Amino acid sequence: MAESQAETPTETSPAESNRSTTPGSDRFRDFIAGQWAERTDVVPAPRAQAPFAAARRRRLSNAYAGRRVVVPAGSPKQRSNDTDYAFRAHSAFTWLTGWGSDSEPGAVLVLEPRAEGGHEATLYFRERAGRDSDEFYANSEIGEFWIGARPSLAQVAGDLGLTTRALAEFASAIPAVDEDDDGRCDTVLLREAAPELVPGTDADADAGLARDLSEYRLVKDEFEIGEMRLAVAATARGFDDVIRDLPRSSAHPRGERLVEGVFYTRAREDGNAVGYDTIAASGPHACILHWTTNDGPVAPGDLMLLDAGVELDSLYTADITRTLPVNGTFSAVQRQIYEVVREAADAAFAVVRPGVIFRDLHQTAMAVIARRTAEWGLLPVSAEHALEADNQQHRRYMVHGTSHHLGLDVHDCAAARREMYLDGVLEAGMVFTIEPGLYFQPDDLTVPEAFRGIGVRIEDNILVTPSGGENLSVGIPRSADDVEAWIARIQS
Repeated sequence: MAESQAETPTETSPAESNRSTTPGSDRFRDFIAGQWAERTDVVPAPRAQAPFAAARRRRLSNAYAGRRVVVPAGSPKQRSNDTDYAFRAHSAFTWLTGWGSDSEPGAVLVLEPRAEGGHEATLYFRERAGRDSDEFYANSEIGEFWIGARPSLAQVAGDLGLTTRALAEFASAIPAVDEDDDGRCDTVLLREAAPELVPGTDADADAGLARDLSEYRLVKDEFEIGEMRLAVAATARGFDDVIRDLPRSSAHPRGERLVEGVFYTRAREDGNAVGYDTIAASGPHACILHWTTNDGPVAPGDLMLLDAGVELDSLYTADITRTLPVNGTFSAVQRQIYEVVREAADAAFAVVRPGVIFRDLHQTAMAVIARRTAEWGLLPVSAEHALEADNQQHRRYMVHGTSHHLGLDVHDCAAARREMYLDGVLEAGMVFTIEPGLYFQPDDLTVPEAFRGIGVRIEDNILVTPSGGENLSVGIPRSADDVEAWIARIQS
């Protein structure tokens, strides 16, 4: 008899088949669907970024007149089995919508061309399931029992100042892709965010959209600059936290892990997360440019290179490096190397102004590195000869570039053309890093033994102003004397 049958579990995927299942009996469904308190949706006023995002969409609309533009947020990425990484929307989607850390996976922004010109912007996303739906309690990806409350279409529309529709309507809203009278596809897709979302789009046109969106983001608007200032300020607090905790980190065999954890706590407290994997590189690990294993000791007498940045809920991130003497005082050799790196950084900053070619910053810093390493007798040629394109011997001690753009991505605007980026002209509103370094590997026989195992980098975040440049991170101590005083003050 039906009354005596065991309840039938809901259908599960192979990844969930060996885990406890959700009840699926009719009686359970009837019971869970009722007796919930009335819930009133509060529609928020548009967030501060909404008018800026609208202006960005208008710029894109002007460039793609008559063509449908599809910009997906993307989907969660698998970490292991049925566990995903925390979702982060594609940066271009966030830039165009203003939807940051609270954005919904699978969302899609569509700019539909209007007969009278311009575009109608519509945001499609998967709305929350009602409590009379099995998804409410059975769907671990979108069910509120599993992941908490989800916004309604009306709430997101008010928050972002955008027309919203259910994601289920997306397929019917996008007609089959075909070519117009000019032989070009009428739909352009940001393919890198969701390659299979709209089959049949032109790969070259899609790549052009990614390029254009990167290049539009090279110059930051007022809202973005404000967010960069906030991200730098939060990162500065994280560096203070790390210094305050150095005695504990120094006492642990994997002290680099503690440094990483302390900074991450600040990032979660003041923002969304870290903007990239923190580099907490102590001793010879500082000579490994992207050391993120962070499993070594933080030993007194060594230098610790900390490269870290807080990403805000808006997804804008700082990217700052300071090199700290673990015991609070630089040795004579450490100070000598450190101050040359600062000299290179200061030289590059001194040339920042509108009209300068971006790559000139690197060349200016490299001139200092070449001159000083030649003076130390490390080069087989003069500094002048080393700087020639066919030589570059000084780059043995600094193989990376000096600057990259910064914003929603730590290496921002990566799809921009070389003539707009590396060979581009600085404009007011651009934000980038200046980060020279010197890295003397522990087994490098070209340098004095006292230099070996020392790595130093100083990285600041720079805003181009109408008359020059502003170092957004100048408040984080930079000179050797100021760093020593900073450590003494924080630990006192």
